[in-house]
Amino acid sequence: MVNVSGTRRGFTRFEFALVVIVAAILGGVFLERLTFHQEAAEHARFQTDLQTFKTGLQIRMAELISANREQELRQLGRTSPARWLDKPPPAYAGEYPSQPENGLWYFDSRSHELVYVPVSTRFISTADRRRPLQLRFRVLITGQPVLAPGGRVDGVAGITLEATPYFQWM
Repeated sequence: MVNVSGTRRGFTRFEFALVVIVAAILGGVFLERLTFHQEAAEHARFQTDLQTFKTGLQIRMAELISANREQELRQLGRTSPARWLDKPPPAYAGEYPSQPENGLWYFDSRSHELVYVPVSTRFISTADRRRPLQLRFRVLITGQPVLAPGGRVDGVAGITLEATPYFQWM
């Protein structure tokens, strides 16, 4: 728009449309990066919580072995790993409900599995098609033969949480 003195005032429609397009592109890039970082934060919290559960299991195993109660080790696979933590992670919600909430950990007492229901599943691949997507873990006790007086016996080599089924968080 040109006033009486010959100078322009305001934007032309083309200039305004160009500003709107650039703003939309920048907004789209910003939202994409925001969702990426939100999922990265969820993945970091997931990894931290999983490691906390594993550590609780390993400490309980060490307590049982040091108390000469190895026969009780097999029972660890039937109870929640949160049981041996002084304070479970904030995202641990207890017994698995009929309608699990996203972003929380549960213990499914029927299948004896620790379950995490992720908030965002865009970067998770798994063969499990359950909805909502669930990342499930079962206690795995590994053994090894030990030479003892009187012969070989099965000893415990370690304990961990194994993903069932396998998943990949990309």
